[in-house]
Amino acid sequence: MLAIIPARGGSKGLPKKNIRSLAGKPLIAYTITAAKQAKHVDPVVVSTDDDEIALVAKKYGAEVPFLRPPELATDDAAAIDTFIYTIKRLREDFGQDHRECVVLQPTSPLRDARDIDNAIALFYEKQADSVISVSELTHPPHWAKKIDAHGILRDYFDAPVGSLNRQALEKAFMPNGAIYVFKSALLMGKYSYYSDKTYAYVMPRERSIDIDDQWDFEFAEFMMEKICKS
Repeated sequence: MLAIIPARGGSKGLPKKNIRSLAGKPLIAYTITAAKQAKHVDPVVVSTDDDEIALVAKKYGAEVPFLRPPELATDDAAAIDTFIYTIKRLREDFGQDHRECVVLQPTSPLRDARDIDNAIALFYEKQADSVISVSELTHPPHWAKKIDAHGILRDYFDAPVGSLNRQALEKAFMPNGAIYVFKSALLMGKYSYYSDKTYAYVMPRERSIDIDDQWDFEFAEFMMEKICKS
């Protein structure tokens, strides 16, 4: 199955995030390594607009057959367009017809080959349209509040349930950004990640870190050091 690792050069929150050194290796290296170790993944393609990221990706064994066009590397560009572009370009220019793919964001360095293989196995077992990795929310979303224009705290949802105990509420999960397994037809036909045959691959919190800012980066480094010592 084709693995797409999207890694654009621009990152306002954390400059050069995708190739920044994390515990001695570029951030993107962890995802490339996990993908190459996964049994069900080949090839591993990095989609980037950045020459420096391309060089690092190739060093760690990924393929970078072409650079992403600038219009797909802006802050406003939709990620799904990048995936569709990559699949189509591989088919049209390289004769590779990938009907299924797994997207692995480089900002999830603690996701490992076992997670990738298990998510893909679930995809095939359920004959799914997609499988998306999630982690359980630490607090029920029903407890969420919003602050109005006057600074008053109000219920976020129409039906207030904030007084209910956690045990009385159904568990809730959030996509953690680590793994997306798709049928290419779902992306191209419905322009969506979801259908009524989308299944969840549940990951533990400690492997679900998604790096967006400096705090996330430092926490990921702390977790890596802790895992190495255990």
